[in-house]
Amino acid sequence: MTVRTRFAPSPTGFLHIGGVRTALFNYLYARHHGGEFVLRIEDTDRARSTEESIQAIMDGMEWLGLDYDGEPIYQSKRFDIYKEHAEKLIENGLAYRCWCTPQELQQRREDALKAGRAPRYDKRCKPGNISAEQLSENEQKPFAVRFKVPEGGTTFKDLIKGSISIEHDEIEDLVILRSDGTTTYNLCVVVDDATQGITHIIRGDDHINNTPKQILLYKALGYPIPEFAHLPMILGSDKGRLSKRHGATSVTAYRDMGYLPEAIINYLARLGWSCGDQEIFTMAELVEKFTLESVGKSAGVFNPEKLIWLNHHYIKEASIEDLQPLFLTHLKELGPDAAADPRVPAIMETVQEKAQTMVMMAEDALFYFTDEVTFDEKAKKKFLTAEKLAPFTMLTERLTALDEFTLEAVETAFNSVLDECELKLGKLAQPVRVALTGTKVSPGIFETITAMGKEKTLKRLNSAIAILKKASETEET
Repeated sequence: MTVRTRFAPSPTGFLHIGGVRTALFNYLYARHHGGEFVLRIEDTDRARSTEESIQAIMDGMEWLGLDYDGEPIYQSKRFDIYKEHAEKLIENGLAYRCWCTPQELQQRREDALKAGRAPRYDKRCKPGNISAEQLSENEQKPFAVRFKVPEGGTTFKDLIKGSISIEHDEIEDLVILRSDGTTTYNLCVVVDDATQGITHIIRGDDHINNTPKQILLYKALGYPIPEFAHLPMILGSDKGRLSKRHGATSVTAYRDMGYLPEAIINYLARLGWSCGDQEIFTMAELVEKFTLESVGKSAGVFNPEKLIWLNHHYIKEASIEDLQPLFLTHLKELGPDAAADPRVPAIMETVQEKAQTMVMMAEDALFYFTDEVTFDEKAKKKFLTAEKLAPFTMLTERLTALDEFTLEAVETAFNSVLDECELKLGKLAQPVRVALTGTKVSPGIFETITAMGKEKTLKRLNSAIAILKKASETEET
């Protein structure tokens, strides 16, 4: 048997981080078993489904590297197939027409609740419960189609949660075809999974209540029943269901915030699944080691700090070549277009170590690319003082004289000024840092000077010298 799994999102909004984990677990299970992974777009809700949401799903899957087999399957193109299955159930006496209006059904639900009864359909349109006269009266009326739930109970083995049982008297005769001709979720998903050869249905445990209904439909339609595995929910830090109040929940939001796909994949894989004490996994390792037996039964708690730790790890370990396109994209969003700037790789190296996201990396490197220095006034006042004029002038002369603007050459020139002026490193490095960056915080001073390049470094030092001369003249007067 070829294992075949699917990810079946509804395109009614962004691709939620919980949905991504479901997609990932389906992907890993299929690839681990040498099987196939299918993307199905459940776009039967015509009012809410949008092309924008479909594109967001596609973009998110591509960004994460979750490649699926074949073309995406759209439920909206399969309505005729669903209706054929509904008619087959009617013909076989396993479903029946229901003429109850939405208003009548709502009133009966309210009456049942007032009387302390469960608000289930009372089966008044079920054959045997409706007279020939009523059938004749209803002949021209619009109708829905309900599946006839048999007596008894259903037990199934969930590959994560174990054995689950439900009595059929807890399930009402469910609508499978609405009066407007559209089919409902439970019928659509059973027909799709059966006709598309899905062998394992791995989804969130909010679908557990649908599973017995779907098993009954599989049996009624004569299809083999697939394996089911229901993943525990993802909770926020307050143990409530993960939502926007806990931070970003859209995978594209994390992309835009400068997270790497490897970090998202690694983090979500470990959110409910484990493999010993190992924390860092490549995609190849996840495929090799993933099993449903190692998925926990308890809900996972989303921890933003752990995710950013992983992202920091992947940024530090990545090559500058791989990170450069992302860096340039995020930098351009801040203003500078540095695509043709040959300094970029060297600049990236100076900020890579501390950057927790690619946005942070771009922000930390922004000072290299601006035309003018934006000063922290307190730092400017404290460090760009008149007595620094001589060492600044000397440093500018030494750097101007360099034929090769290498790290070693810059360090030698800088140290020669320190020796002649009898200064400790910090006494000159910090004022130079302020002159070049506008702040007291930057990468190492030698690395900063080298990455900034000779031309821009000298321009900024000369601008600082003008400030120092003005300060010196003020002191003299």
